[in-house]
Amino acid sequence: MKDFLRKLELPAFIKDSRLTASLIIILVLSLIGAIIGFLISPLYGLAMFLLFVLTCAFAVYGTYVLAGNANNYAANLSYRIKRGEQEAMIKMPLGILLYDDDQQIQWINPYLQLYLKDKDAIGSSIKSVDPQLYQFINEAIDDKTSQNRVITWGNHKFEMVVQNNLGVVYLFDITKYANIEEKYKQQRLAIALIFIDNYDELSQAMSDQDLTDMSSYVQKSLNEYAKQFHAYLKRIDEDHFILLAHVSDLDKMEEDKFSILDKIRKESSRRNTPLTLSIGIAFGSESLNEIADQAQSNLDLALGRGGDQVVVKRPGKDARFYGGKSNPMEKRTRVRARMVSQALEELFKGVDRVFVQGHRNPDLDAIGSAIGIVKIAQVHGVKANVVLDTEHVNYDVGRLVAKMKAAGIDKDIFISPGDALDQATDDSLLVLTDHSKYSITYDQLLYNRLKNRLIVIDHHRRGEEFPENPMLVYIEPYASSTCELVTEMIEYQPQGGEGVLSPLEASGMLAGITVDSKEFSLRTGTRTFDAASYLRSIGADSTVVAELLKENINNYLQRSHLVSTIEMIKPNMALLMGENDQIYNPVIVAQAADTALSLEHVDASFAIARRSKTTIGISARSMGEINVQVIMEKLGGGGHLSNAATQLEDVTVEQAKDELLKAIDEYLKENE
Repeated sequence: MKDFLRKLELPAFIKDSRLTASLIIILVLSLIGAIIGFLISPLYGLAMFLLFVLTCAFAVYGTYVLAGNANNYAANLSYRIKRGEQEAMIKMPLGILLYDDDQQIQWINPYLQLYLKDKDAIGSSIKSVDPQLYQFINEAIDDKTSQNRVITWGNHKFEMVVQNNLGVVYLFDITKYANIEEKYKQQRLAIALIFIDNYDELSQAMSDQDLTDMSSYVQKSLNEYAKQFHAYLKRIDEDHFILLAHVSDLDKMEEDKFSILDKIRKESSRRNTPLTLSIGIAFGSESLNEIADQAQSNLDLALGRGGDQVVVKRPGKDARFYGGKSNPMEKRTRVRARMVSQALEELFKGVDRVFVQGHRNPDLDAIGSAIGIVKIAQVHGVKANVVLDTEHVNYDVGRLVAKMKAAGIDKDIFISPGDALDQATDDSLLVLTDHSKYSITYDQLLYNRLKNRLIVIDHHRRGEEFPENPMLVYIEPYASSTCELVTEMIEYQPQGGEGVLSPLEASGMLAGITVDSKEFSLRTGTRTFDAASYLRSIGADSTVVAELLKENINNYLQRSHLVSTIEMIKPNMALLMGENDQIYNPVIVAQAADTALSLEHVDASFAIARRSKTTIGISARSMGEINVQVIMEKLGGGGHLSNAATQLEDVTVEQAKDELLKAIDEYLKENE
């Protein structure tokens, strides 16, 4: 019986003890029934015995049939599974490649062969069959942290998995899904906020008819530009527009370099109504509110950089700048100066102490404007100090400090960074003058202590690096200097300038204007002369200014030496270089760049010199045609369209020169 059952190759479920027990119980009951039948009647017993025999035979036969059917089913299922595996290996949209230790191809499935076309792959090395695929595989092997990677192979995108220990490469074609993803990205919404920079000032001097013509011209030009790129344009008010576009169309606008800026500027100048546009564009977030907020922030950044430019930035990414080819136009009205002066007065009411600091290596503009802010605070009964280590300053600032101490004028106006940090409280206020980049502020520890209670007053173009939530921002890139801006604010103080500044302090502020305007030759407008005239009227002495600006003989010789190294690196671009083993004063380097700019056929100058054992400084100057700010931003710096600088760490002077040349080449390529 056991041999018979063994031959049947009973499946496991028939050998189950529960099924066997049930079968035995049925047979035992049938046998008992037969025995009882014989006791009742021989005929009845015979019938019951025959039923027992039939039951046994049926049980044996049924088991045989069931076992056979089960085995046939299992065999058929196994065949179908194996056949399915074979079909999958051959026909499913998954490329499979087997290779040996020498990266020789042992086998590929037909699906992958389609991508290799008629190449005879088996037995050949992966590199000889397809060098690009060979590179992808080896990159995946080297990058042990990444099991799945997306590659672009030919015109297709694949998700690739490499199991080097098994010598298997799996390639899943995701081109269809990648195209869907790319289409989704390209159809995301971009929001652009457009502002006419000088609409208010022009409209004040125009007749109603001319104003209507100008407004219609701008509307028509923007409508044509929006139509060209399949965008939606809506005018919000007289000088504000909103533009909605797909990201794919935004890419085309960027390729076009936002030509609408040049068109509006040039054509409006021909009409004697020079207009410029500032545009802030954002995209990339799932939240429309976040995109709109980012667009407004980008517009503020464009305006802070002087206008006439476009800022494109998505949340969390670096900004891209376009335009900015013209100098900021001077605002003839001083309404904002009066409003900022009043805002300062309100802010000073709620503080116990005001600290004012300029940038690292502060010049007369930074210190002069800082003194002006301190005096405004003192007028309103608030204790205020300029944060400055008076023992380590430039020669011109040192002369001003020495004169103030000798005259006994506010001997306690200056405070060391350490003392300022100790005395700062949660109710103190920090004012940054002549800079807005927090990385170059005079004392970083004090900035970190009071970065949530901050005011920024500056005349440089605003960069991407900017304090997060300043309480007040006053940035006017058209101004010659920060001293000019602070002087205008002093004029609006209730006591008047004579009650705020002493003649020596006024002379210090006038010296700041003189330094930054290059003796009233660069970035000088009518308001610059108004500010200088006002300072003179309250006691500023030109003789004192001349004494403050006198140059040290050694500094003069160093500057002359730098100028003697001049070489023309591009048409109308001059380069000055100091020795790699000699440290130069930053002021001397800047003055050398200014001197080179005064030479014939020089429209832009760059002076490279070592500032410390680990730092190389580059000072850049321009007559206005070349935007040196953009060039310096490519190297991590910033500044003004015609006056900018940067610092490079752990490089030589020659290496700094190479990086500068690359940045200049990029700038020229972008502005061909």
